[in-house]
Amino acid sequence: MNILVIGGGGFVGQKLAREMALRGTLRGEKIDRLMLADINAPAMVDAPFPVEACTCDIADRSSVDGLIGADVDVVFLLAAIVSAQAEEEFDTGMRVNLFGTVNVLERCRALTTAPVLVFSSSLSVFGGDVPDPITDWTLPNPQSSYGTQKAMGEMLINDYSRRGMVDGRALRLPTISVRPGAPNRAASSYLSSMFREPLNGMEAICPVAPDTMQYFLSPRRCIENLIIGAEIQAGDLGMNRCMTMPGLTLSIRQAVAAMTEVAGPEPAKLIRWEPQADIQKMVAGWRYEYVTPKAEAFGLKRDDSFADNIRDYMAEANIAN
Repeated sequence: MNILVIGGGGFVGQKLAREMALRGTLRGEKIDRLMLADINAPAMVDAPFPVEACTCDIADRSSVDGLIGADVDVVFLLAAIVSAQAEEEFDTGMRVNLFGTVNVLERCRALTTAPVLVFSSSLSVFGGDVPDPITDWTLPNPQSSYGTQKAMGEMLINDYSRRGMVDGRALRLPTISVRPGAPNRAASSYLSSMFREPLNGMEAICPVAPDTMQYFLSPRRCIENLIIGAEIQAGDLGMNRCMTMPGLTLSIRQAVAAMTEVAGPEPAKLIRWEPQADIQKMVAGWRYEYVTPKAEAFGLKRDDSFADNIRDYMAEANIAN
């Protein structure tokens, strides 16, 4: 079993690589080789099988063609320009998020081996005037360039899979929190920094009102769900290869209360509540009520509580409770 992670230098890609190194198998077969590819060479991970790190620009078809060989069995396509950047830089978002996806699909098509392709999509495909809750059969109605690019990627995954060119599946990720590291240019980045920084004794800003609702998933559950998504048999996926990962619907106030439950009252005192009209307006258009029976039937899971997300982060960051 040869596996390729495109976006293997990012937080999710690195965490996925480490988890596969621990498991040693995927889809019931021993992993023989893992390739990590990104715009810059990814960090290596220790594994009981060979690991390669290489550079790839998915917006460059020749770069993609040189990366994906006929021996690749499973591709995780995680690379993307994140939401706020895609909104600010339309051409860059289109080049990477849409045409980069097309390049990967076209390379898989040319191989004629129909590899498994796991596409990381987004809840941003939903929006506008659709009723709550969002269900497995709610039509995408994106209200951002990023969401539009991801929605088009989902439709391509369905069509290339229908035609037998790939064995695709698209998984819509909730807000992944608490993420380690520095903030990125995702509009939802504050949903990690407002917990991460206070847990490390630093001040953080929350740019939205405390009663703002969000849909959360921990990094640990995200990785577990990506692996389960890769292992679903093609015949079980039906005519729609896309699904939303289960998550927790909570207000910011409830999430902060969960942090206080685990870490005591001091971290919450380091949060500065400074509403920013542009971010509040953007977030107000996000949906937060999701019903996910399809994903749950395949074994994908949500966290038991946001307190578990806090505990996971503190354990990974070696923060004493």
